[in-house]
Amino acid sequence: MERLRQVFAEPGLNNVRSYINSGNVFFETDSSDRATLTETIERALQDALGYEVPTFLRTLPELQAIVDSDPFKAFELTDDQRFSVVFTAEPLNQELTLPISTPKDDMEMIGLNQHEAFVIWHLRAGRAQSSKFPVDVLPVRNTTRFFHTLRKILVAASS
Repeated sequence: MERLRQVFAEPGLNNVRSYINSGNVFFETDSSDRATLTETIERALQDALGYEVPTFLRTLPELQAIVDSDPFKAFELTDDQRFSVVFTAEPLNQELTLPISTPKDDMEMIGLNQHEAFVIWHLRAGRAQSSKFPVDVLPVRNTTRFFHTLRKILVAASS
């Protein structure tokens, strides 16, 4: 994680910290141009690692709004489910009729906003399956965090 923090510090990002070995990096910047900042970080990661690393930037207020909205409050969490947030770079189709399930019925999108989808994973034999939403529902370029982990990330980033 030290090398990852260095990669983020090299283009001038400040107070760079990481959250365990999750790939989540916290930093401060004066830049408000998210697209340029994303390109800068992705280029730095490509140069340092030798492969493309899609990057999804969210501010503390944006993460706080997701946690505060508690998109899963109407659902009871059971041992065979996981609540997750899928972060996308491209805007999501706001006209989707929800809920939407994957072809194997192992994931169910129950809500969304412009760049996040709220998904319930239905585990089979204690494991997540490998099915995916069609690309017209969820862009290929995305990353997922469990909702309980997102809460922990927010606490770590705020401290």
